[in-house]
Amino acid sequence: MSRLGADQWQRPYPADKLLATIEAGEVFMVRDGDITAATITLTPVAEEGLWTADELLEPSLFINKLTVARTHAGQNLGGRLLDWAGDRAHRAGAEWLRLDAWTTNTDLQAYYLRHGFRHVRTVHQGLAVNGGPKVSGWLAQRATAPGAHEFTDETPAPERVR
Repeated sequence: MSRLGADQWQRPYPADKLLATIEAGEVFMVRDGDITAATITLTPVAEEGLWTADELLEPSLFINKLTVARTHAGQNLGGRLLDWAGDRAHRAGAEWLRLDAWTTNTDLQAYYLRHGFRHVRTVHQGLAVNGGPKVSGWLAQRATAPGAHEFTDETPAPERVR
């Protein structure tokens, strides 16, 4: 990402937190044969300090770490994964699909806006999960809905959000 001019992910994400999302069944992969073409984390757990207490009472699922392999770029795979996540969140009873994005990555923010997300606010206070300053505090959400993502979903049905 630094080659693309972004200051994103200069500090590694904590391995224990990543492992916890994998073990919780919150990390999903798009496979193209033997290749992992994309991945997304869809979790009921919001990063601390970003969403208000009232917002956290609303049934929501949170996406993060959406990644598409460069070999599969330009095929709307990320957009389809967002639609899949919105569909899965809808089936789980969530009202909102929410995310936090890098505060300085305006291209990424524009990407999410093009995919139907609405900017809620930007949070700069607090510490990030990897110990540095909060730099992933651009918050956005979109309503969940059934989606035509065209994936064959081989995962178990989602658990209902509380």
